[in-house]
Amino acid sequence: TVLYLLGLYLGQLRMKLGNERVREILEAMERIPAQIQTILDHASSTQDIIEPLAKHWSHASSMMFIGRGVGYPTALEGALKLKEISYIHAEGFPAGELKHGSIALLDPDVPLIAVATASHVYEKVVSNIQEVRARDARVLAVATEGDEAIQKHADSIFYVPDTLEVLSPLLASIPLQLFAYHTAVARGCNVDQPRNLAKSVTVE
Repeated sequence: TVLYLLGLYLGQLRMKLGNERVREILEAMERIPAQIQTILDHASSTQDIIEPLAKHWSHASSMMFIGRGVGYPTALEGALKLKEISYIHAEGFPAGELKHGSIALLDPDVPLIAVATASHVYEKVVSNIQEVRARDARVLAVATEGDEAIQKHADSIFYVPDTLEVLSPLLASIPLQLFAYHTAVARGCNVDQPRNLAKSVTVE
């Protein structure tokens, strides 16, 4: 959030962002905490699919994450959290580069998690998902509430509330972190003290 605010300040300072756009982003940011709480509330309900899916895939040896635009760093975060606490090999890739090699790693036992929230590159992400499904791989998608079209392309869907594209990582990362958490718990890992990890700010 602090980095977003810094970006808005610098955008105004350099006259790259107008007052209306800044106001729009700030108003959307004010809604983020309540939207995150909505995701968490749903995650603790009996209707949630994250925990069952995490248990199902907890024996996978590898997982892949993809995204485009701001969805790419979100995919990287999802992969990082999964391998940090569950010790499953996981990598994040730019969705547009799947055909350059990484798609060869996919099979029915290696699930792909796609960040497919509403954005200007949404249709391209869907196209990438279709390519993956054509290889018989299983797809878990993070999508925006109300997106029914994605149901035709993904095996399972984690829905998040709608927000501005630039803020979508704040919401899309939550189900990915919950998925990593429940996967680690299902594997019997200590999620509070992951092995071999140290904070880079305290250990050189």
